[in-house]
Amino acid sequence: MNAHKPEPAKSLLVTLTGKDRPGVTSAMFAVFAAAGVEVLDIEQIVLRRRLVLGILVTAPRDWKKLRDAVERTAADLGMSVEVERGTGDNKSRREGRSLITVIGSPLKASAVAAIAGRIADAGANIDRIVRMARYPVTAIELHVSGSDTDHLRPLLSAEAADRGIDLAVQPATLLRRAMRLIVMDVDSTLIQGEVIEMIAAHAGCEDKVAAVTEAAMAGELDFEASLRQRVALLEGVPVEALDEVYSSIQLAPGARTLVRTLRRLGYRFAIVSGGFSQITDRLAADLGIHYARANELEVVDGKLTGRIVGDVVDRAGKAAALREFAQEFGVPVGATIAIGDGANDLDMLSAAGLGIAYNAKPVVRDAADTAVNVPYLDTIMYLMGISREEIEAADAAAGITTPAPPV
Repeated sequence: MNAHKPEPAKSLLVTLTGKDRPGVTSAMFAVFAAAGVEVLDIEQIVLRRRLVLGILVTAPRDWKKLRDAVERTAADLGMSVEVERGTGDNKSRREGRSLITVIGSPLKASAVAAIAGRIADAGANIDRIVRMARYPVTAIELHVSGSDTDHLRPLLSAEAADRGIDLAVQPATLLRRAMRLIVMDVDSTLIQGEVIEMIAAHAGCEDKVAAVTEAAMAGELDFEASLRQRVALLEGVPVEALDEVYSSIQLAPGARTLVRTLRRLGYRFAIVSGGFSQITDRLAADLGIHYARANELEVVDGKLTGRIVGDVVDRAGKAAALREFAQEFGVPVGATIAIGDGANDLDMLSAAGLGIAYNAKPVVRDAADTAVNVPYLDTIMYLMGISREEIEAADAAAGITTPAPPV
């Protein structure tokens, strides 16, 4: 004998649209309260003071009476409403959930259409779209259900590359909120340019050093061997040249905002560099960065010897430093974010919970979890679910003035 299978529970979807003003939500829920229904799901957005409010509730036996009451209330509010009867409680939304961040400068409608098309092709559904920023880039976050993150990522990444936009696909889990340690490369990531090339300018061999650096960052040369080869060319440079180099360093746009904002929220920062501690230690002190690891240039009688003191911080050394800092801070490695641009960052990006290739070489973009190619380091926060409006609100609370957005 077959067991009787219960029928799906009836539900009502109420969609209210119109000019937003105080009291709309409370008026609608007063109607639902009088009917004694349960709230199953709710979404609300406001665009240019136009409200779209969707509420899914259980359907009472006399559901038409509730529908009539909802329609009268909407009319009193001067708004339009649709009431749709169906079954289910929207639990399917919680299956195979992903967060997709799309960044463009500009972000064209054709690019959004293409990404939405690939999501549909994967059998997934966009449940919600939230704007994260409208300047200096446009960033949106899509809440998607119905397909695994590992299935979506290659499909959407390929489309994003074709469209010239940045895109990140992450699982919608609590781990994203647990990411509290940011580990960054320094040269061409936290700062613009390569420190070793700036020092080489004082030795008259900048072009030669730059050519070796480019090959090493592209993964064409062994990093340690190439570093020792380049450092040997710096022999005889006065140590005072390091002060001049530090004074000429330019941070990546948005670097101070990134560190300042996340420090307020309790995050910790580390910089791990194949460069030199004489520079990175000062950067850490100036920016309020908690941990720093880099190579040390040997200095004798006030001049560089062309040698490095101790072991070289190479590709494996960067990943080891990330793990060490995570242990010291007391968080799992999966709760870290790593940011880098060169081949010597690959192990660190792979070890982290989220590896971000920032304006990186092709070999790094292909291997990382996601890539950011706009020249603003603080866009990393959009991947973490922090919006531009929240960043500005935090600055305002601290008395920091931020530039006004373009009209």
